[in-house]
Amino acid sequence: MAHVVVIGGGVGGLATALLTARNGHTVELFERDTRAPGTALDRDFFGWHRPTVPQATQPHVLLGAARTLLRDELPDVYAETLRLGARERHELDWFDVRPPARPGDEDLVMLQARRIVLESALLTALRAEEGAVLRHGEPVTGLTTGPGTVPGAGAGPGAAGPVRVTGVATKAGAYAADLVVDAAGRRGGTERWLAAAGCRPPVVERHRTGLAYFCRWYRLPDGMQEGPRRPWAVTGGPFAGCAVFPADNRVFAVTLIVHTRDTTRSALRAPALFESAARAFPPGEAWLDLGAEPLSEVLATASLDNRWSALVDEQGPVVAGLVPIGDAITHTNPTLGQGTSLALWAALRVARTAGGQDPGSARYAAEHHAWAVRTLKPWFDFQVVADAAIGERFATRAVRTGAARETAALFDCALEDPEVMRARARVRHLAEPPERAYADPEIRARVARWLAARPEYVPNAVGPERAEWEKLTAG
Repeated sequence: MAHVVVIGGGVGGLATALLTARNGHTVELFERDTRAPGTALDRDFFGWHRPTVPQATQPHVLLGAARTLLRDELPDVYAETLRLGARERHELDWFDVRPPARPGDEDLVMLQARRIVLESALLTALRAEEGAVLRHGEPVTGLTTGPGTVPGAGAGPGAAGPVRVTGVATKAGAYAADLVVDAAGRRGGTERWLAAAGCRPPVVERHRTGLAYFCRWYRLPDGMQEGPRRPWAVTGGPFAGCAVFPADNRVFAVTLIVHTRDTTRSALRAPALFESAARAFPPGEAWLDLGAEPLSEVLATASLDNRWSALVDEQGPVVAGLVPIGDAITHTNPTLGQGTSLALWAALRVARTAGGQDPGSARYAAEHHAWAVRTLKPWFDFQVVADAAIGERFATRAVRTGAARETAALFDCALEDPEVMRARARVRHLAEPPERAYADPEIRARVARWLAARPEYVPNAVGPERAEWEKLTAG
């Protein structure tokens, strides 16, 4: 049995603590915020200022990968999210008649809920675990360290082993641990603490997206439990996009996406102009025409990037006894909604391995990194490519041609072809990598036939013309 300390009480930290406790270990979770999620969802979602979690009030999606893990590993948490109002949507329900089932279709289901729903369900379960101690309002201020590991263990031949983390420090004192898990996100302070301990810096890969998001929350009218099934909830033109995110308890969000250099960007903060612009896209118009009640102002976020942070360099682990999960290792821009799934995967990996070999060793750190490179990094790279294409399109407003046009056609073809939709959904829900799903000869042939029947097809042509957009955002 290991004693694990978790830094950070967000989704990744809560899941790590819960899964680790249920795998027979003891765990202490440290969270700087004095407040914890409850079951008063609207109060906590709209009234809780969370400066260290700026994405808390932005839309979240729980992809099939996250739902499957909850269903299989934490069925009580899964049931609690549904009790709190989360709703399930199968990707193939887009069609009036769902195509004949195939193995794996059961995992192509999204949980529609605000982030606070999952946080509340995880915390309810964690509070009932005898082996878990929660320390809200007690932020970690540094790391405690001990002698390095055996020379050469996980490092270059003959090299001194990395500094070994033995626990954490707070203003109240020091707490020992066999393993410390960094679930504090990209702004958690770990890089500063590692430098203070004499460690080499992490290896950081960063890609700016150039995208800005504007979101407003609404509630469907009394008696209306669901919004329209069509049109498709995500659409985009050459310079802007619109997405609708159905959530729990009749709540939904409308989001507009533009480039950070777009001259109309600041105007979208005004609720009336935001709604006028959103109505210029089919999903925005369909949902806003329902007479929904606004629940928030327009919430803006920008300066997002895709960031991969590795605690292993060419010499081996830069530290032992500490491993990152969630945004601490891979922060992904929300356009594909991958973040929660990747965090839950890492949480489960820690829980299953903490009791094996010495979790404080350099070898454990190296193996955790190798797992992350195999399992998480391909999805990070996919996000980088997808965001680069969106950012370039919004910045240049150029029509996609050649291979880019064919890629766009795959997504439009999926709305008419169930087999292509299934391939698209398997990628979307992290069940199959795009290089395999989209390379399937049958899928390629179906998309090619779809394109051949539409020689005038222009991708990303949904939404207003630029002159109309500027008129809408000018009021």
